[in-house]
Amino acid sequence: MHKVLVVDNDTNRSLVMKRFLSKNNYDVSCTENGQTTIEWMKKNKPDLVLCDLKLADMSGIQLMGKIKETCPEAIVIIITGHSNVKDAVEALKSGAYDYVTKPLFPEEILITIKKALTKTSKESLVAIQPQSNSKKITKSNSVYNNQYITGSSLEFAEIIRQTDLVAPTNFSVIIYGESGCGKEAIAQQIHQKSKRSDKPFIAIDCGALSKELSGSELFGHEKGAFTGAINQKIGSLELANEGTIFLDEIGNLSYEIQVSLLRAVQERKIKRIGGTKDIDINVRIIIASNINLRDASIAGKFREDLYHRFNEFSIVVPSLKERKQDIILFAQHFLKHTNEELGKDIKGFTKEVEYLLTNYTWYGNIRELKNVIRRATLLTDGNLVTSKSLPFEIANFAKQQNEYSAIEKINVKSGTIVSYELKTKKTNLHAEYDMVPVGLKQQDFNRVKWLD
Repeated sequence: MHKVLVVDNDTNRSLVMKRFLSKNNYDVSCTENGQTTIEWMKKNKPDLVLCDLKLADMSGIQLMGKIKETCPEAIVIIITGHSNVKDAVEALKSGAYDYVTKPLFPEEILITIKKALTKTSKESLVAIQPQSNSKKITKSNSVYNNQYITGSSLEFAEIIRQTDLVAPTNFSVIIYGESGCGKEAIAQQIHQKSKRSDKPFIAIDCGALSKELSGSELFGHEKGAFTGAINQKIGSLELANEGTIFLDEIGNLSYEIQVSLLRAVQERKIKRIGGTKDIDINVRIIIASNINLRDASIAGKFREDLYHRFNEFSIVVPSLKERKQDIILFAQHFLKHTNEELGKDIKGFTKEVEYLLTNYTWYGNIRELKNVIRRATLLTDGNLVTSKSLPFEIANFAKQQNEYSAIEKINVKSGTIVSYELKTKKTNLHAEYDMVPVGLKQQDFNRVKWLD
């Protein structure tokens, strides 16, 4: 029976979750703040922690760091309000597995917990597989669940063109982009289009690795190499031999690990922690970052020689809000797979929902869109997803758009608005002014995009 810890200062919510998860055969405990959680974990080792992002004595992200120090194997799922998705994305960068948004729906949380624990169990088996079976291994947390779809926007068409060019080569590739924008899926496509496609593809989230564990994860260790090393472990670089390894958020690796990685890139050799034997490797390395590694190397935060080793080819992935044409395509894809997961047959989205999804600002990019669609599918009883199944912040956006759907053709001259066009569902108004118009409501003025 898996052990789950619920950390939430709302005792009523904790009690509800405890009763529900206990009925589903989980051993559930509850704590109310960061300090009691730390004390509890000194005596107990949970398999999974469900943690509210806002606690009385510390933030969920701060507590997550403590959890990773005390129990690095524990999976952390963050609870957040939808308006705090930016913070949830930061939590993902810090090592959280996933996040769920309030109001909480027990069935949604149960699906997320089952998925997290199942994935971790499979990866535990991967770690003890003999190398001869490594070509069957794919360690991945892709937002596409290894079923890749391409966008229809011009921006995505350019990305596909670049992946087609670089895939047949052995170039190292840097993929830049915001968290959740699909960098791993692009890395998978490069691998699948390469001559190594029948060899392993292994994805590592460097942001989720502590300083102590990153060396073991990448290079492996020998039995007895350090406290807790009760068995030999084959590292991910060795498991990926002849294939591809994808290192996401590589800027989070410590300086010491960067030195060891540089040797692996230069000499194509690694040495397990505690080992004395050099191991030859032939692996293509694709890395990803949400920061500019050149700037980081100049600032001394990333090894310059390692940056130049990796910088043979780079791809920049635009955020979801920069390729609105792709949003409904991705939403339909996630709807299809969630239908299969939940045994539903929802046909699609209302026109209102399509409009909202297309125009909403997706702070968490494709990962956030996927979570919203999964939740909406769970809550929808009819044939189409309506705005009632969307999170409050997105559904409330509909009320604003009912009155004002767009403001376009804004020209700025000498710091004043000289013309604007305001579209509503009923009218299409046009006016010209030599100054900010008195009749323009404050909330409308705030929505004007100032252009150079």
